[in-house]
Amino acid sequence: MNPQYIRTARRRVGLVVGAVLTLLAAGLMVAGNAQAAAGCQVAYTVPSQWQGGFTADVKVTNLGDAVNGWTLTWTFPSGQRVSQAWNATVTSSGDQVTARNLSYNAALATNASVSFGFNGSWTGGNTAPTSFALNGITCTGSVGTPTPTPTPTDPPPPSGDAMATVAAMQPGWNLGNTLDAIPDETAWGNPLVTQALLRKVKSEGYNSIRIPITWSNHHGPAPAYTIDAVWLARVRQVVDWALAEGLYVLVNLHHDSWQWINGYPGDRTTVMNRYTALWNQIATTFRNHSSKLTFESINEPQFTGTSGDAQSDELLRELNVAFVRLVRQSGGNNTGRLLVLPTLYTNSNQAQLDALSTTISQLGDRNIAATVHFYGWWPFSVNIAGGTRYDANVEQDMVDGFDRVATTFVAKGIPVIVGEWALLSYDYTRPGIIERGELLKYVEAVGYHARTRKLTTMLWDAGSFLNRNDLQWRDPGLYALMKASWTTRSATASSDQIYVPRGGSITARSLTLNLNGASFRSLRHGSTALTSGTDYTVSGNTLTLTGAAVTRLVGNRAPGVNATLEAVFSQGVPWPINVISYDPPTQSAANGTTSSFTIPTQFRGDQLATMEAKYADGSAAGPASWTSYKEFWSTFQPDYTANTIIMKPEFFAEVNDGTVTLTFHFWSGTQITYRVTKAGTSVTGSPA
Repeated sequence: MNPQYIRTARRRVGLVVGAVLTLLAAGLMVAGNAQAAAGCQVAYTVPSQWQGGFTADVKVTNLGDAVNGWTLTWTFPSGQRVSQAWNATVTSSGDQVTARNLSYNAALATNASVSFGFNGSWTGGNTAPTSFALNGITCTGSVGTPTPTPTPTDPPPPSGDAMATVAAMQPGWNLGNTLDAIPDETAWGNPLVTQALLRKVKSEGYNSIRIPITWSNHHGPAPAYTIDAVWLARVRQVVDWALAEGLYVLVNLHHDSWQWINGYPGDRTTVMNRYTALWNQIATTFRNHSSKLTFESINEPQFTGTSGDAQSDELLRELNVAFVRLVRQSGGNNTGRLLVLPTLYTNSNQAQLDALSTTISQLGDRNIAATVHFYGWWPFSVNIAGGTRYDANVEQDMVDGFDRVATTFVAKGIPVIVGEWALLSYDYTRPGIIERGELLKYVEAVGYHARTRKLTTMLWDAGSFLNRNDLQWRDPGLYALMKASWTTRSATASSDQIYVPRGGSITARSLTLNLNGASFRSLRHGSTALTSGTDYTVSGNTLTLTGAAVTRLVGNRAPGVNATLEAVFSQGVPWPINVISYDPPTQSAANGTTSSFTIPTQFRGDQLATMEAKYADGSAAGPASWTSYKEFWSTFQPDYTANTIIMKPEFFAEVNDGTVTLTFHFWSGTQITYRVTKAGTSVTGSPA
């Protein structure tokens, strides 16, 4: 186990040791105008110094003609070093220091000023520099017409093979709800990260790990926005562990996107300063790390108070461009590190893909990847509007989205990372929202459609797939199918369930096979192979269990799963089939309130699929009034242990007084109706 990390504050000494140095210079030059009058004034102050460290503020005033793009250079006389900077990109080589403008403060009119600052370290002394140069011209204290000097430019585009890097990152896994949790690592229920966890991820076949990080609770105030040293050390520890396991690593600004970055339209200076200050510190910390470390500018960017997506796309462009430039200018391995840029909301709508494509083209940087997220067709992803099955709508939504991404980026040599994928409501703590067989079909299809379009996928796992406590997969069969999808297709079927009534005669049962390029080989019950012709038949893509085989498999017909079969194919993993005995569920009358109402339900071996709610006139009742099918779990929830269906307060909050007819749909195909009557906060109910 790792020790608990306790945040500590560094005590600073409030002694101002730096005097203001005012230097008049003939050093600011207008690009493309060699004879422009040039000059500047620089004020360098040290408002705070402590043992081994200091903060410096630098103010540059342009005394000459207007300029667009500036570079300030100086030499530290006492061996000081810059550790982090804001409002400028500051790099150094030994004692030589260079500060370059950011995208938003490049232009300086005559007599206009720009300020930036940095934190630094010192050992023997902290003597202030005495000479500065602007755009290559030594400051002399007069305004003149200096000889031409080259216009400062961004570093040349890196030559790394972005497509090869992103391909090598497939498949990827997210360390979700951990370093992105608010306010700290364990706040959202996951244990502290261990190196053993990362070793497990690598051993299970993953080649990359995305480490979402929320920084907003772990840095100081403006203007420095200094990242807490203990937090930064913890982040670095986890990154280093992952790299040591041979994983590619992606780090980002995560929930910062909706905590403060979304306010960019209303306070551009503050948000940009904070954004660049954080990325400058992160880039500086990791600039000499392995090229297997990658940076993602923002998670799921979004903005408040804009006039629409077009304006938001432009705001995102500004942030993405600032991110790329400051990382590249930070030096070290950052000059060629893979950088990952998201679309607005990280979605795959064509307008947002086009906007990001334009940004990447304008940057002219060959080591950029695009990223989107994918959580599937929304009704299926949350089980609303009757979206209980992996059907043609779910498939087409996936194909269309992946095709758009592949056409917009991959076909042009720009790699794509699907930085998060899963289903929105899939959670091991909320069983039944997504039926397992339908989930299996979805997972298999994501693997296939992403792989054939050369998209790298990174599973969003906040603890629902890999149990962080025992390092075991919560559903080994689901993981096995997921792993197979990285290289091949697996066959599936119309369902993983065969329901058999507990009363009456037993007849043959059929399923439709989705062969996905495979061929059927056998049907097994445990270690026993069933007999073709006697126990089952296969005709084309129809698998039929004979009445005799079903009779044997259900045994005494106890409610619930009586047997689990596996259909084995020529490739991929076997398809599971549960043989289930059931009686139609029954319900009884109940009384309660809008904040506490449950319907007594005998499930009798059956499982709930969805619920409809309608008023007497047939119109939809309850939340999401555009559909009669309500959202599973958020408005209703089965409790199989207590033999009840819980009707949530969120459901009644949007129900009018009067009678509502509820129709419960079960996976056996059974439907039962129940009527509830609401009068204020009082609720009564009875079978219809």
